[in-house]
Amino acid sequence: MMRFVVTGTDTGIGKTVFSAALAAALDGFYWKPVQSGLDEETDSQVVCRLSRLPPGRILPEAYKLKTAASPHLAARLDSVEIVSETLTPPVTDAPLVIEGAGGLLVPLTEGQVFADVFARWRIPVILCARTGLGTINHTLLSLEALRSRSIPVFGIAFIGEEVTETQRIIAAMGSVQVLGRLPPLDPLTPERLQHAFRDHFPLSSFQERTA
Repeated sequence: MMRFVVTGTDTGIGKTVFSAALAAALDGFYWKPVQSGLDEETDSQVVCRLSRLPPGRILPEAYKLKTAASPHLAARLDSVEIVSETLTPPVTDAPLVIEGAGGLLVPLTEGQVFADVFARWRIPVILCARTGLGTINHTLLSLEALRSRSIPVFGIAFIGEEVTETQRIIAAMGSVQVLGRLPPLDPLTPERLQHAFRDHFPLSSFQERTA
């Protein structure tokens, strides 16, 4: 069964929107293991709204923390102990999209970052990256962090306006497959997101490479 981990080079770059589009396109499940920040719409709620998947396809978080902060800090403030060894991807009968929190080296606990969990899982990772200024450095560093832990890299999903040279040099220097680019969407609606994903991300590339 297809499984993907969606992570990003930073926080707030659009990986939740991409995850919603991918889960909908695959008619799959979505899982956010750790959610930090409950005052606004959670990532799971965003995915449910944008993907229009049945609520049962949005799997419950393992940890829901009140403060919008790094999980290690949010857990401390909530007097919660995150036991990373208990984070195990659920078994599903359809493709599963797992979304991390922030970037790869965001602290999950005092001694572990999210990349350490991904290394244990060995599930192919899709790295979401901006197309704007600064993304080359952030993206190449993220790819190094993945490969230094022998985490399989499925490909890059760019998010933003097209910047041809930036996208080209990242693919070349990072030796990574570009899956597509999700353009800015205003307004962001389920219909526009589905159309944009279909136009910019050939679904066959996900299915063929996981066969």
